Formats: sequence, structure tokens, C-alpha cells
Amino acid sequence: MASKVHCALAAIVLLAGCAKPPEKEKAPAPVQVTAVTQATIRRIVQGDGALFPLDQASIMSKISAPVAKFYVNRGDHVKRGQLLAALEGRDLVSAAAESQGAVEQAESNYRTTEISTVPDSLVKAQTDLEAARETRDSAQKILASRQQLFKQGALAGRFVDESQLAYAQAVSQFRAAEEHLRSFESVRQDQVNGAAAQVRSAKAHLDSQQAQVAYSRIQSPISGIVADRPLNAGEMANPGAPLITVVDISRVVARVNVPQSDASAVKTGQTAVLSQPDSKEEVEGKVTIISPATDPNTTTIQVWIEVPNPDERLKPGTAVHAVIATEVHKAATVVPVAAILPGEEGGTAVLTVSADSVAHKRTVTLGVREGNQVQILTGASPGEEVVVVGGMGLDDNTKVKIVTTAVEESADDEEDSGPDTGTGTDQKGAAKKDPAKGK
Repeated sequence: MASKVHCALAAIVLLAGCAKPPEKEKAPAPVQVTAVTQATIRRIVQGDGALFPLDQASIMSKISAPVAKFYVNRGDHVKRGQLLAALEGRDLVSAAAESQGAVEQAESNYRTTEISTVPDSLVKAQTDLEAARETRDSAQKILASRQQLFKQGALAGRFVDESQLAYAQAVSQFRAAEEHLRSFESVRQDQVNGAAAQVRSAKAHLDSQQAQVAYSRIQSPISGIVADRPLNAGEMANPGAPLITVVDISRVVARVNVPQSDASAVKTGQTAVLSQPDSKEEVEGKVTIISPATDPNTTTIQVWIEVPNPDERLKPGTAVHAVIATEVHKAATVVPVAAILPGEEGGTAVLTVSADSVAHKRTVTLGVREGNQVQILTGASPGEEVVVVGGMGLDDNTKVKIVTTAVEESADDEEDSGPDTGTGTDQKGAAKKDPAKGK
């Protein structure tokens, strides 16, 4: 009996020696968190481009002539209609004076034709016709009288024959005078019109010569600044070659290219902020034009943004970066971008930390993103805490430990003195990141 007891005790001792020791509990994963907040967030469309003047005039000469004098230089401010340069044009002035004389001569001929020549000729033709009528009537009476006397035997037949000849001649002269008057009346208006046409032709030639004279005086079509003046006095100005360039930069236009996917959100009248690569200064403008077509080379759409430039500090040709606020959401639920993690089936998620330091994975729907902030449409509420550092790879319902920057820096200095949590990369990142920046 005693031997059986000893065997049983030996078996118990043997089994106790073969049993595994209890596993040590896994340490909570260190994480940094931030609160879900409410803030104003905007949908931002960005693009790069360059500045252009509001208006530009490349003034060219319409005639070939040497430049007699320039009245402006580069950088000078000019007004619309201001004289900028004068071309050599003494020959043009002389030709215009000659044309002026031709106009005066044509006008004098017109007045003479309308007032004197035509009326006098008309009166003469009418007088000739009346005289021929009287001669005809008189010859007819004489013929009738002599024919009567001849019948009575009181007059020889020779006198009747003479009267018949005189009457025939009078009738012929009357018909000629009548036809002359009729012809003159039909052409007299043509004579007046011809004289008037000569006046118009002379005036047209004068206008052409005066235009040539005007072309020798170069005036500015717009108000602005002289941007370029490639010639000097004495050099030849040729048609088609720019003589002076004037730009209006009281307002400038930024022509920026935005991605095709974002262009649909851009509307005229929206506010845009421009910045230059070499300056921290920002200026505000308005969207004025949106190109209706996509650039096939860059697959972008050009947007024009007009910006006031009263002090003329913004120069055409400068590269700019544009930020256009296409949507504004006030009191939106926002979290740092660092809090967004991959979700199931290609979605997105966040890790919220409950009061018992347990991380819970939630699927979220994202809205607008601006800078380091992203809008949460569904899945998280203001006031909750979400993981911003150390959440990658954590499972749902994982025990976590909220750490501060100071703690992480101390742990980093000890170099692996603590247990291995499998999140060393995130811990190192946490040690160098201020949690306040995640808010």
C-alpha cells in the first residue's frame, strides 16, 4: 500500500515537471491619439501657371518710314491716345496738301455745274425752242395768207412756193430745238452727278493721304506701361514689326492649369489665393474664365484668375501657384490625415480608443481633405479619440497604451530596454512627432 502511494506521488511530481509555465501577458501597444474635432474645412483645387497682363497692345507701324522721335521709354506710364512716337512723314504731309487742293477744285466745278452751267444751258435750250415755235407759227400764217391770195388770183404762185419752203424750214428748226431741249433735260442730272462724283473721289483720295499722315503718329490704344521698345530714333519702322508694346497690369490674370478630375468643381466667381515660389506673400483673386476644352498634351484645364495689382508688384511672366476654395464646410467633423487607415474591401477606417484603453476599428466615410485635415462624414463623432501614431497593424479590440512624446523619447534612449511590441517603426516615429500637430 505504501508503495502505491509513493508511485502516485512520483507520477504527480513528474506531471508537474512536464507542464508548461504560464505565458506572460503581452504588453499594450504604445500609441498617440488626438481628439475628433469640429472645424471649417474647404475643398481645395490647386494648379500652377503664370501671370499675364490684363490687356496688352503690340503697336505696329502701318507704313515704312524712319522713326523721327520717341516720346516714351521702357517703364513709362502712358494714357490711351497718348503720342508715343513720330515717324518721318513730310512727303505724306505734302501729298495730303495736294489732295486737299484737288478736293477744292472738284467742289468748285460741282458748284459751277449745278448753279451756273446747267441752268444757263437749260434756259438757252428753252429760249431756242420758243423762238423756233414762233418762227414756225409765223411762217405758217404767211403761207396760209399767200395761198388764199393765190386762189383769188391776186398773187403769183412763185410767192406761195417761197412761203411753203420757209414754213418747212421753220418746222425743221422747231423740231431740232425741241429734241435738243428734250435731250438736255435727260442728261442735265447726269452732269450734276458726274461733278458730285468727282468731289467724292477727290475727298476719298484726301482721306487716304490724311490716314497716311496719321499713321506716322504712333498713339497708344490702351492705358498702361511701356513694356518694350525695340527700336531707337532713326531706325526704320516696318509694317508687321512691333514698334512699342504697352501692357495694362493694374490687374493681372493668372492662367493656371488644374487637373481634369478637379476642374468640374471650379466655378467662375470663386475665390483663389496665389503664391509665388520665391515669396511667402499671398494675394487673393477671383476665377473669371474656365476653359471649355482640355489640353491634350497635359490633360489639364486652364483657369483664369484675375487679381488686383494697384501697386504693380505682380509682374507678368511670374510663375504662381493657385489654391482655389471650391467648397466650404463649417462645423465639419475632422481628424488628422494620419488617423486614416486602410479598411476592409478597399475602404477606410480609424482606430478609436475607449476609456478602458482598448482600440476599436471603425469604418469611416471621408469627405473633403484640406492640408493635414480630412472630413469624416460617417463613422466617428466629435470628442472621440483616434489613434494618429502606432495604429498601423493593430487589430480590433487591441489593448493600447497612450504615450506622450517625452515618454517615447525616454524609451528611445534606452534602446530596446522594454518588451518588443512589433511596432518599433511607429514608436520611433512617435518619438519625433508632436501629438499637438496632429490636432
